[in-house]
Amino acid sequence: MPAWWRPLLNRLALAEASDFTRLPTPERARRESAVLILLGEDGAGGGPDVLVLQRADTLRNHAGQPAFPGGACDPGDTDAAATALREATEEVGLDPTSARVVTQLPTLWIPVSDFHVTPVLAWWHSPHPVRPMDPAEVARVERLPIAELVDPANRLRVRHPSGWIGPAFRVRGMLVWGFTAGVLSTLLEMGGWSVPWPIDRVEGLPGSGSAPVR
Repeated sequence: MPAWWRPLLNRLALAEASDFTRLPTPERARRESAVLILLGEDGAGGGPDVLVLQRADTLRNHAGQPAFPGGACDPGDTDAAATALREATEEVGLDPTSARVVTQLPTLWIPVSDFHVTPVLAWWHSPHPVRPMDPAEVARVERLPIAELVDPANRLRVRHPSGWIGPAFRVRGMLVWGFTAGVLSTLLEMGGWSVPWPIDRVEGLPGSGSAPVR
């Protein structure tokens, strides 16, 4: 594994849910789920990147919103890693043998859906082309370079109509916010990649709050 993994893994060994959210994780939730945080390299010296998909605009929930591949656990899934890899295979055509599960992050609670979400961190050791497997669910798939995510010009905070304010990234024609942006922001800090950025740059969510910014 590349040397850039080491600082991140050293810090994650001590990580707790409180590092990612101020909300305490209840013992039980309506559903268990998992997402895949797939880190790879572009092979051209560009450094690490992370795989993110964009939900279709026609979905009932999270329409147009960028997210990690993932979803609810199925009865046949042996663990959170199995769920994350299965979902990534179904959503973007990931070959599960091309990725190595490295560790699991603390389970987090999404109160709006009452889901427990376990982020699964994996090393994409053999990258291959991926694409939306069902355009009705996934509109596009992007490998977002860490260098672009930490660029201060691409970072901001967004304000939800409810009053909630959280980190966001405007990159590759997408506005990444919510759960995905919160986890990414923490991982960038833990990996030693983050650089100072203007946290006073706060914008309201465009439109309904789920549409991407072009």
